[in-house]
Amino acid sequence: METLINTDVQDFKVQAYHNDDFREVTQEDLKGKWSIFFFYPADFTFVCPTELGDMADKYEEFQRMGVEVYSVSTDTHFTHKAWHDASDTIKKIEYPMLADPTGHLSRAFGVYIEEEGLAYRGTFLVNPEGKIKLAEVNDNGIGRNADELLRKVKAAQYIAANPSEVCPAKWQEGADTLKPGLDLVGKI
Repeated sequence: METLINTDVQDFKVQAYHNDDFREVTQEDLKGKWSIFFFYPADFTFVCPTELGDMADKYEEFQRMGVEVYSVSTDTHFTHKAWHDASDTIKKIEYPMLADPTGHLSRAFGVYIEEEGLAYRGTFLVNPEGKIKLAEVNDNGIGRNADELLRKVKAAQYIAANPSEVCPAKWQEGADTLKPGLDLVGKI
């Protein structure tokens, strides 16, 4: 399997449900800001609302960091609206819910399940230049944690601003980083 890390997001155009309206989202919307693509299998399911609700609880913090969150499933934008109207958890969502009924976007990110017409739980962080900097895919029974994603986004943004440094395991904002060099070889 070929990695998506440091590759450009492919061209796309999808419908979204956002702020009680339908709108089109394309790769042009990503330019100049950090973006998270948060793929999930389907609306009206079980693990999905727990994850989307968790992301909704952290959305304001992501926004303060200059990050837009896009949830994506193979449902239509109409289904997203119906789910939003029916579920108290999904009503909390303020980020765009992208509709990918053709699977084009899910295939582009390598998370499409052909036999099922659904997506795996894929999480991708895209930098302001349109390059994928983080790619994680979970099996559909394994939910994700928005706090851990927030930590990873902070690390990616720190490294983007400080390219001569790296963030060690469990790094938290404000903690020490490492400066790779000969003096560190074998000393960590």
